[in-house]
Amino acid sequence: MTGPPVGGAAVETFPVARSEARPLVPALMFVALVVAAVGSLGTPLITSVATSFHVSLGSAQWTLTVALLSGAVATPVLGRLGAGRHRRAAILATLAVVVAGSALTVLPLPFAWLLAGRAAQGVGLGLTALMMGVARDHLPEERSAAVIALISVVSIIGAGVGYPLAALLAELGGVRAAYGLGLVVTAAALLTAWRSVPEAPDGRSAHVDVAGAVVLAAALLLVLFLAGERNLWSRHLAVAAGLAAVAVVLLCVWAVIELRSATPLVDVRAVRHPAVAGANLAMFVGGIGMYLLLTLITRYAQTPHGAGYGFGLTTFVAGLVLIPFSVLGFVAGKLTPRVRTRIADPLLLAGSAVVVGGGFALFAAARSDLAELFAAMGVLGFGVGGFSAAMPGVILAVTPKSETSSAMSFNYVVRSVGYSLGSAIGGLVLAAGTGPGHLFPDDSAYTTAALVGVGAMAVTTLTSLALARRRSSESNP
Repeated sequence: MTGPPVGGAAVETFPVARSEARPLVPALMFVALVVAAVGSLGTPLITSVATSFHVSLGSAQWTLTVALLSGAVATPVLGRLGAGRHRRAAILATLAVVVAGSALTVLPLPFAWLLAGRAAQGVGLGLTALMMGVARDHLPEERSAAVIALISVVSIIGAGVGYPLAALLAELGGVRAAYGLGLVVTAAALLTAWRSVPEAPDGRSAHVDVAGAVVLAAALLLVLFLAGERNLWSRHLAVAAGLAAVAVVLLCVWAVIELRSATPLVDVRAVRHPAVAGANLAMFVGGIGMYLLLTLITRYAQTPHGAGYGFGLTTFVAGLVLIPFSVLGFVAGKLTPRVRTRIADPLLLAGSAVVVGGGFALFAAARSDLAELFAAMGVLGFGVGGFSAAMPGVILAVTPKSETSSAMSFNYVVRSVGYSLGSAIGGLVLAAGTGPGHLFPDDSAYTTAALVGVGAMAVTTLTSLALARRRSSESNP
């Protein structure tokens, strides 16, 4: 991510005609929504997969983890390819891989092939940053900012769209029927991209740092493995700590490789820019909190009445609890571009973090009625929507147009790791609150986890306010 900031004289605009821009915008939104929804398909299907394939729940959990892993690795690689002249080819090839993976999840093949298919589907998660790059290159500046914000929001609320649909199909036709939904929509996304996505502007080039990609993949594998294997932390703490140390060393090695490379996967020097570093820190900590509350609410809703709390909802009905999350998240995404003309993006990040913290407080104080869970999920969605819509503005304000995909791809890697850790932290807190011989944690464990989330969002708010103060001092020397 080198070069002058956006708005500098060296930045050239390549807008498409207005008649071409109309179909381009819904195409970008549709592709971003599809890859997000398909990547999250593993979440509601874990129990069904364990039953259908006669594997443990821990093994079935990998249908989600492997998609997150492949997405985290593919994102910076695709982000780098998106900075070059072969961006359209990279988008189409990636969607073809996702379609092939979707076919593997539908065919009557052994469990290993299902994991391979889920890994291929997860590669599509790296396309969100490329959709932003296309929007920034081919739409007028005022239009592109709003579209980029909505793409960011759609990439998160896609989970809320896919969850109830997949759960319903699993109940009606089994796990293969649910994965069949992924095959249909990814094929439609490939056709949409083929017809609508334009070529990248001329004069760009991009090379993939293979060594950096391999080391980053190894580090992320360890991070996501440690986030998913909660029993390892409780039963073999020394082993878990050792693996965590190895992951940190690998990340340090990766940073050194990137600093020495002439064509780095991610420009680490640019990532150290205070605005970018602060935004990524806010995304990391905020991601932990946001996903923590999402998992707490859905798990609480499905806990049977026999535990002394919970509502015993089926997977499909519990998925409907995500509807307020998706709807209000989209509303916030639509409102944010209008509000950001009056309020700086870092302040919007801080305000959104406060809203998410309010969702935690609401869940901690009132969850005895299902309507209260819907309310907490709606507050969470509105906060996450605003946060996601404001985030690109903070990073892209100091990023040249040609590096949009690469800059945002690193932010999404940070988000993926934060989400994984949020899920793991929630599981660890609830496991600590589960008494000997009990299947479910005490109700107080959910309150403890919610308070942890409040702390995470407080850190996110303070980080965002620090960014706002820095921007204010730079604009008013």
